[in-house]
Amino acid sequence: MASTNTPPETETPPQAAADGGASLVRTLVNLWPHIWPGDRADLKWRVVWSLVLLLLAKLATLSVPFTFKWAIDALTGADTAPVQPSNWLLWLIASPLLMTATYGAGRILMALLTQWRDGIFAKVAMHAVRRLAYLTFVHMHELSLRFHLERRTGGLTRVLERGRLGIEVIVRMVILQLVPTIVEVTLLTAVLLWQFDWRYVLVTLITVVIYMWFTYVATEWRIDIRRRMNDSDTEANTKAIDSLLNYETVKYFSAEAREATRYDRSMERYERASVKTYTSLAVLNIGQNVIFTIGLTATMLMCAIGVRNGTNTVGDFVMINAMMIQLYQPLNFMGMVYREIKQAVIDIEKMFGMLARSPEVKDVPGAKALVVSSGRVQFDDVHFAYDPERKILQGLSFEVPAGKTVAIVGPSGAGKSTISRLLFRLYEVSGGRILIDGQDIREVTQRSLRGSIGMVPQDTVLFNDTIRYNIRYGRWEATDAEVEEAARLAQIDAFIRRSPQGYETEVGERGLKLSGGEKQRVAIARTILKGPPILVLDEATSALDSHTEREIQDALEGVSRGRTSLVIAHRLSTIVGADEIIVLDRGRIVERGTHAALLVKDGLYASMWNRQREAEQARERLAQVADEGEAPNRRPPKATDEDDDDDDVVTAAAE
Repeated sequence: MASTNTPPETETPPQAAADGGASLVRTLVNLWPHIWPGDRADLKWRVVWSLVLLLLAKLATLSVPFTFKWAIDALTGADTAPVQPSNWLLWLIASPLLMTATYGAGRILMALLTQWRDGIFAKVAMHAVRRLAYLTFVHMHELSLRFHLERRTGGLTRVLERGRLGIEVIVRMVILQLVPTIVEVTLLTAVLLWQFDWRYVLVTLITVVIYMWFTYVATEWRIDIRRRMNDSDTEANTKAIDSLLNYETVKYFSAEAREATRYDRSMERYERASVKTYTSLAVLNIGQNVIFTIGLTATMLMCAIGVRNGTNTVGDFVMINAMMIQLYQPLNFMGMVYREIKQAVIDIEKMFGMLARSPEVKDVPGAKALVVSSGRVQFDDVHFAYDPERKILQGLSFEVPAGKTVAIVGPSGAGKSTISRLLFRLYEVSGGRILIDGQDIREVTQRSLRGSIGMVPQDTVLFNDTIRYNIRYGRWEATDAEVEEAARLAQIDAFIRRSPQGYETEVGERGLKLSGGEKQRVAIARTILKGPPILVLDEATSALDSHTEREIQDALEGVSRGRTSLVIAHRLSTIVGADEIIVLDRGRIVERGTHAALLVKDGLYASMWNRQREAEQARERLAQVADEGEAPNRRPPKATDEDDDDDDVVTAAAE
């Protein structure tokens, strides 16, 4: 079957940076299905009811200046004839006490309706936030290993956090505030035209236009400042997490001061950007207040002249003040809404860019579940390159027969670990194909493929939870008895039971509370618990001492019995019993055969074996001398059970 190259994941450029305000429309289009979900009638009802309450609140808001005017006119007796107490209805309506009470009731009703609306809509807003955060989190796991190797964990968490907060801002402000505020400004303008004259409307509209123009210009100026602050914040957070995750390395090299200086440099950049952000905000607020105050003063001066000329009442003077103040609240809010929405778009642009990124590895349409009958694995003319200019595998072809064990050895950079990553479909092959029981792994679902393969990696990373949780991760529905049996087979049950909290012992961040050997045995236990038909062991005993290695090797051989096993080895003593050993060099197979046959060939494998045996014998002699109380006169050779040391040996042998 012909193969095509799979392009790496491509990221859509952030729309906010490219298209300005147009990105807000796209953001709302992306958000709308989560605000108005097709499968949630209860949330739709909340949206509708929130809009109704919002309109009622705006009508209550418009009534407040009128009741204020009527109360003032009633108190001053302007434009009213004396009302006889016998006509109690007219007397009641004209009563300043009633108008004052109505004014208070209007303000209470306005606040009540607004808060009721916010309470009703809260579930809609937070459901949208939760849903999008969930989708982003899931999408992060769908992206390939290449993406995660190129990104830093701290930066990703900040993108997720700021994007989540940005979504909340946009959902609440646009849906609940922006459109209704525009309606309120329109209604207030109509009231001014009806109650006063066109001059008031003209002054008000000029004020609004200048106010919004200044807000737009100032906010656009602040956007770049805000972006630099966000970038500095992400950088500082990334450095902090990276340093804390490497706590032991920092201690090994007494680098606390260097790490603190490195972090402080990032925080210094964040400090400068933050100061500019808050300073620019002060400039924006001052300009908005000055512009509006000039417009407010102009309308009040016109009304004061009208009162003096007898064309307006004192109530009109108070009313125009109340209405302009009433206008200032949504107008000021519109400025804040625009500012916050623009900032929120900046905050979520990376989040949406991440969601727009197409996964490098994805199921083909109509992909079926992998059916494992015997577990035969076949690499057929496989080519692969992380970078087109640097080929890793070049026409690799071999087979792991059902129930057999095949080992892969070779120098550093030969492509050993790449083979396991391709088998797991963490990357797609550049050419050729990989088959399991005759099924191309690109044509089956990733879930079924990975569910059929067990992996014990060289570098084991554990969740910051209990030992039981980490072992059960192999098969979540397993019982406690099955978890403990897997731990026993992995030679870690006795250690766990000696711990004060037993299987509930916390392993710490990345499992740092456990030794390297203990972490490796936990990884072996959870793979045993998974019980897959195919095993991949990427130097599974590299972190263990020689005595424990033999015990674990016996356990692994027991688990591998009857299963197809692919072993990637640096320590050659662990693969002596393999049914076939494949020697890689620069992405090609240079030797293959059993351990005995390869020694007879006296090639690269035999050279690697002899070098490792010599090193082991030298260590044994030095240990014997130390036991007899004689101090060694020279530095012992490096242990060859570490990856780099093995690679040095292999490279020297190859040369």
